[in-house]
Amino acid sequence: MQKRQLGKTGIEVAPLCFGGNVFGWTIDEKASFKVLDSFVESGFNFIDTADVYSRWVPGNKGGESETIIGNWMKERKCRDKVVIATKVGMELAPDKKGLKGAYIKQAVEDSLMRLKTDYIDLYQSHTDDIETPLEETLAAYNQLVKEGKVRAVGASNFNAERLKQSLHISENENYPSYVTLQPKYNLHDREYFEKDLEPLCLNKQVGVIPYYSLASGFLTGKYRSKEDVKKSARGEKALSYLDERGMKILATLDDLSNDYQVKPATIALAWLMQRKSITAPIASATSIEQLKDLTKAVDIHLTTVEVEKLDFESRY
Repeated sequence: MQKRQLGKTGIEVAPLCFGGNVFGWTIDEKASFKVLDSFVESGFNFIDTADVYSRWVPGNKGGESETIIGNWMKERKCRDKVVIATKVGMELAPDKKGLKGAYIKQAVEDSLMRLKTDYIDLYQSHTDDIETPLEETLAAYNQLVKEGKVRAVGASNFNAERLKQSLHISENENYPSYVTLQPKYNLHDREYFEKDLEPLCLNKQVGVIPYYSLASGFLTGKYRSKEDVKKSARGEKALSYLDERGMKILATLDDLSNDYQVKPATIALAWLMQRKSITAPIASATSIEQLKDLTKAVDIHLTTVEVEKLDFESRY
């Protein structure tokens, strides 16, 4: 499997990133270990999480996903074999949110402790914080990089203007630059990223690691009616995709998945992987069977005609 460079870092990752939001939510620690083992044994090395995962689950307080990943790395003694990305900024508590320098310095220590490691490969601003000067946030990251606690930094959920401003400040102040962007992007959610963010990322060599790569499960083909969304804990999020355009996208994915003898999700990920701006789409699985469907995407090489067909049916 050919690895890809993470932005301009020199860090090499497989072209599929495992989304750790399911750990401590839809799968427990034992099941998480099995899926992570299979992921790494298949040649993949990139895992994404966040300090806030999975605070939304009743009884959770956040940090559950990082804790499971940390326990797994310690038990398997595999820290040097994986690239770990986590995030800071989403609200963990009323006094634990945002991108102020002091909070970042506190939050990184908590993440390091949960992950049971002394460094984070990619530390990301989970969402923009307009109340905090960009300079303050980047200065805090600069200190963390100097201390060896963070190898590289990335942004998530930033618009093009704020990302551009951040890159400019980093260049002028000689601070670490955001080397990656984590936007919402998939065959259905295209316009927001492609219009302004994609040209900027290509121009500045910012690696893109999109989340919701399968549109909250919609692109797996599992949700084709309002009744279907009741099938899983995450089904409600797929409701917004049940429109005419969504059905056209699914029909095209069905045709191609039949041709390649794979699942629709595999084709949806292959389409993303073949886009020039994309480093590695993020996708999650709750079983080894599901994981195998996702990892097959690296072996699918869609023809120009097939890509154009998907582009046409998903046009906005």
